[in-house]
Amino acid sequence: MTHVPRLVVAAPASGSGKTTVATGLMAAFAERGLAVSPHKVGPDYIDPGYHALATGRPGRNLDAYMCGPELVAPLFAHGAAGCELAVVEGVMGLFDGVSGAGELASTAHVAKLLKAPVVLVVDASSQSRSVAALVHGFASFDPEVRLAGVILNKVGSERHEQLLREALEEVGVPVYGALYRTPQVATPSRHLGLVPVAERSTEALDSVRASAAMVREGCDLEGLLSLARSAPPLAEEAWSASAPSGARGTAREAATVPHPTTKPVVAVAGGAAFTFSYAEHTELLEAAGAEVATFDPLHDEHLPEGTAALVIGGGFPEVYAPDLSANEQLRKDVATLAAAGAPVVAECAGLLYLSRSLDGKAMCGVLDADARMSGRLTLGYRDAVAIGDSVLAPAGTRMRGHEFHRTVLEPGAGPSPAWGMRLPAPRVEGFVQQGVHASYLHTHWAALPDIAHRLVERCLR
Repeated sequence: MTHVPRLVVAAPASGSGKTTVATGLMAAFAERGLAVSPHKVGPDYIDPGYHALATGRPGRNLDAYMCGPELVAPLFAHGAAGCELAVVEGVMGLFDGVSGAGELASTAHVAKLLKAPVVLVVDASSQSRSVAALVHGFASFDPEVRLAGVILNKVGSERHEQLLREALEEVGVPVYGALYRTPQVATPSRHLGLVPVAERSTEALDSVRASAAMVREGCDLEGLLSLARSAPPLAEEAWSASAPSGARGTAREAATVPHPTTKPVVAVAGGAAFTFSYAEHTELLEAAGAEVATFDPLHDEHLPEGTAALVIGGGFPEVYAPDLSANEQLRKDVATLAAAGAPVVAECAGLLYLSRSLDGKAMCGVLDADARMSGRLTLGYRDAVAIGDSVLAPAGTRMRGHEFHRTVLEPGAGPSPAWGMRLPAPRVEGFVQQGVHASYLHTHWAALPDIAHRLVERCLR
């Protein structure tokens, strides 16, 4: 049984202030000395960076589409182990899930899987009594979702707050806070959302502190903590990175995985240009017997000593293309490693880094393709099938993932593509050559733990 007090912070729509409120709550409770576990519904990589800054713990994602509904509670229990409170930030509007799939992967779906009370953050800037109709609709839409209260955001004045509270009394929904409009907590955005923490560490810390101060002043923290403690125990056991290869393992199933006598070094790209990663990937690699070494392609001139495999996740190489290109020695190291047949797994930003060029700037040249920025956003969940055998997965492996980019790669697939997809239109995508697997598709390895074992075994061979 897992009994961690927990709250889900949701909203009627994107842009209501979920991230500001959720991050502020995390920071405010952490400042009180509580061990706070931060979580984010969906595939988003950026918000968890702010959550980690607020709590001092890894921000973790809960994605019922990419990992399956059955792993949501176990992954939550894994991340929240030993904590006194968990705050889960929702995605989009409360009931917005996978297109055409009902509630799947929505904040409401995850809240039900976690048996967690929901607090709705409402942008009250252009309404007064109408807020009651809005909240009543959300509270009654799905009786299985426990909408336990509201935090009013962007309140204009004391009189405005009074009108809003009076309206909500009519529908019997408690108000746990009223936050007034302030520019201090504004977080800059660009073409793919918020600017990651790694790119603005000092400003990000100031923003988190401002959010915490606003929440302390405007929210009933004791009431919210009491609400979180009302969540019932979860029967599901915690997920374990050490589960046997091929198992969607929990702690009960975990077994000692035979480790090699010498741990192969798996280099993982980090730094400001490559900020997109899931904490579970590193945990799975280490559990499979690897030594994980993080490096920064913007500053490190060589791969970590003894590198046997390379993982390059997502991020913003388009913002740093000149600097990545200028680090010529590292680009040569990457190309040499790939030419030797070592395992190289690249997703999205990593795909661009392995290409011949990005916006006219020389990249690693591992792939016979060129990338450029475009005005079109590619965004959405994907069902993918492995076209052939690769270091990532055997041919025929089915994988759910996510695309999120404003770049175009020409050509979009090599002679041996990585994935076949049906939606949004039938196509093949990505590159498989020697030990390289490169694709736009972001994946969550907890859904297929064999990936980490396969990668480490390939190093040993």
